[in-house]
Amino acid sequence: MSYLRRTLKTIQLFPPKSLDPSHLILSSLQNQCFLHQIHPSSIPAASVSSDRSTVANELVTIFTKRLLLQKSDELLALGAKLTHETVESVLGSVKSWRVAYDFFSWAAEQDGYRHNCYTYNAMASILSRAQKTTQLKVLAMDVVNSHCLMTAGACGFLIRCLGNQGLIDEANYVFDQSKLMSLCVPNRYTYNCLLEVLAKSGSVDSVEMRLREMHSLGWDSDKFTLTPLLQVYCKAGNFQNALEVFNQINERGWVDVHVISILVLSFTKWGEVDKAFELIETMECLNFSLNEKTLCVLIHGCAKEFRMDMALQLFDKMKKLGFRPDLPIYDVLIGGLCKNKELGKALDLYLEMKKSGIFPDASIFSKLISLFCGEGDLSTASQLLEEGMEVLDAEALVFLYNAFLRGLVDHYSVDKAFLLLQATVGLGSGCGGEAVVDNLIVLKRKVHPDPTSFNIVIDGLCKNGQLDMALMLFRDMVRTGCKGNQLIYNNLIDVFCSSNRLEEGLELLKEMKESGIKPTEFTNNSIFGCLCRREDTAGALATIRKMREYGHEPWIKHSSLLAKQLCKHGKVVEARKFLEDVQQEGFLPHITAYSAVIDGFFKTKEVDRAVELFRDICAHGYCPDIVAYNILINGLCKAGRVLEAQNVLDEILEKGIVPPVVTYNLLIHGWYKKNEIDSALRCLSRMMEEGQKPTLITYTTLIGGLCNAGKHADALRLWNEMVEKGCPPNSIAYMTLIHGLCKCNALDAALVYLHEMDEPTVVTYTTVIGAMCNAGRPEDALDLWNEMVEKGCPPNRIAYMALIHGLCKCSRADTALAYLHEMDEKDMIPDTYVYLELISDFVSSKNLPIAFQILKEMVQKGNFPDPLDKNYPIVIDALNRLSKDANTSTDVKNLITDACIPMSFRILDPGSTDGEEPES
Repeated sequence: MSYLRRTLKTIQLFPPKSLDPSHLILSSLQNQCFLHQIHPSSIPAASVSSDRSTVANELVTIFTKRLLLQKSDELLALGAKLTHETVESVLGSVKSWRVAYDFFSWAAEQDGYRHNCYTYNAMASILSRAQKTTQLKVLAMDVVNSHCLMTAGACGFLIRCLGNQGLIDEANYVFDQSKLMSLCVPNRYTYNCLLEVLAKSGSVDSVEMRLREMHSLGWDSDKFTLTPLLQVYCKAGNFQNALEVFNQINERGWVDVHVISILVLSFTKWGEVDKAFELIETMECLNFSLNEKTLCVLIHGCAKEFRMDMALQLFDKMKKLGFRPDLPIYDVLIGGLCKNKELGKALDLYLEMKKSGIFPDASIFSKLISLFCGEGDLSTASQLLEEGMEVLDAEALVFLYNAFLRGLVDHYSVDKAFLLLQATVGLGSGCGGEAVVDNLIVLKRKVHPDPTSFNIVIDGLCKNGQLDMALMLFRDMVRTGCKGNQLIYNNLIDVFCSSNRLEEGLELLKEMKESGIKPTEFTNNSIFGCLCRREDTAGALATIRKMREYGHEPWIKHSSLLAKQLCKHGKVVEARKFLEDVQQEGFLPHITAYSAVIDGFFKTKEVDRAVELFRDICAHGYCPDIVAYNILINGLCKAGRVLEAQNVLDEILEKGIVPPVVTYNLLIHGWYKKNEIDSALRCLSRMMEEGQKPTLITYTTLIGGLCNAGKHADALRLWNEMVEKGCPPNSIAYMTLIHGLCKCNALDAALVYLHEMDEPTVVTYTTVIGAMCNAGRPEDALDLWNEMVEKGCPPNRIAYMALIHGLCKCSRADTALAYLHEMDEKDMIPDTYVYLELISDFVSSKNLPIAFQILKEMVQKGNFPDPLDKNYPIVIDALNRLSKDANTSTDVKNLITDACIPMSFRILDPGSTDGEEPES
């Protein structure tokens, strides 16, 4: 059993206590019993003297029939006979608040008469019921300003009238001033009225403050004190305090249906439907019955939370209690079932509703039609449409027809919606009485589609990319006499412009104007956007001039896009000119557009023009955003003008702009590119002083820079700092560090971090393998190569070439040759320099036959270098040496004879010593 159930189990039923008369609530002036309670002299009309009755009747006649001017003399005489009882009688007899207010104002001006608290309250009640807040405010101020004495009950009643219209400040003012000016001595009832008003406003602080004030004056809390307190806690969602107040009410035996209903409704609004049901079960155990209003609110709450099982249980309970569900209840239930896609239950409820004599409205029909269309049950949706047509009026019929069209478009088939609409207006099959789509009769009653009908289908066709069909349907609509509206024109113009069919968009714009429909800002910006995407600066400016005539603003995104595209295609000067022309037309381009042009100048290496434009827009009142500043800093850094970029950062800080991490990263990268690592480190320190935390990019850039400067120990310290500060390195950071350590010849450290990586890439392995070979450690390089292969990281062409190159440098040509053969087996073709390194090594070691075989393989694979290639002299030298050797000279001559080697090559005569190349 939950805490809530344990708490509620202790509730006991008590016979109702006799109520203090001050707790009775006046709902209208006709309630003479209440008036008798707060003003003994105010008694029913039968007890009023005949003279007073006559005066009251005459005043009612004069003011009701507007006979003030004709009866001026008579009014003067009647004014002299005014009493408070007479005024109350007149106010209670007239039906119009305006007449009552005129009479009340007239009475206040009569000599010898002053309103008292009861006449003020009578008028306040009328104004409150009529919801005339302005007049009610004036009346409240007049009560205080006239120093009208009030009983505690009368003051409470006035406060309630003000609170009913949400005049919380005025209610507080009347209460405080009446107490301060000794116009009233408030009692518990007065405080309870004020607490009730404050609770409706949801102000927990105000309620708690007034409650403490009430207790300090010696007034204890009663049921009517704690109930508003419970309400305000529930309204504020303060569940714990609400339960504590409820327990106080329970302990004193004051729990009733109203109190529990407050909690039940609150739980429902908080989405705590299960707790609400727990309370309901407790109420039933104690023989408390929910009232109709509470049940309705609960059903709405459950449906809102999509707890349709509970909503239907409450619905059944409602019927068992004898309450007759109305149309809104069926509407919310069917709506919730439709959202849950519970077709069967929704349809059953619809049939039950009809059987009970409640006719569904267009809203219910539309929800059901949309549901069944969405589930592909066009037959049921069509049947519902037919049934709706039998009971709905012409206006609701069009609404229902449009719901069916929307269901077809959104869930079924836009083509079927198109055919149905054509048939309905007599343009397709089934002209006249019935409209038929795919042998399914969906209309038996004449429907006159409105612009919304056409817009639904046209919009669906446009979204489906069927623009020509959409335009055709629009033309059909016009021919049938259905005038296009602003929405249809705007949608069509926008979709044609978005599809770069500007000419058709302009034609529609012309028709729109001829139809007397003014283009909106959306219309003109659709045209403007298309022109900008086309980079048509002349057309865009012409459209801007037209927009100015209409008072429309060109959208920032379009002008910025045009500027960006022009710059992207190298038309930076044209982009700048466009922005200047826009400004001359009276529209200030956005800083985004200028930023694009500034960036464009940087990309075309026109750094000075970029800086000049930036300074120019600043001089004309623009306040660049951080994006613009970053573009400036990035451009200056790429141009090598990092010191200027540093000055821009100083300018940003002086203006009070907080630069993000990316700004500092740009500068750090700039210093790194200039190999000024100390300046980069100072930028890091400044960044941290300004409260910005370095990112992985920051650390990676600095680590790379320190390694380039040969400071690998500092790089490792920075790496450790990065990790300690909770910035975990990624693969790029590891690769940067490992590459840097290899450059610093710190190979053992590089190996440590290589093995620390989760999944080292072939590039990382290749870097370390190459460094091992460069350091004369070919065995370590080969061990690392084997490790790479064993870990499932297959070497690529670059890795093989790096290894062969490294092994050749270590005079391990025999081993390198084996990896060349592996490349051949894997259909990897090495670059020419790889062959030449191996050939040179074997020639140097006098192993000429193997050198020739490698040369032959290189020639056969078409890798013989061009005479302009830097490797050409190397191959010529190798050929000359091979041609001089008796074991390979014949093979070389055969290669030349077979035209495998270009004929322009000449071999030195073995006996030649002058370096000339005789013909072979």
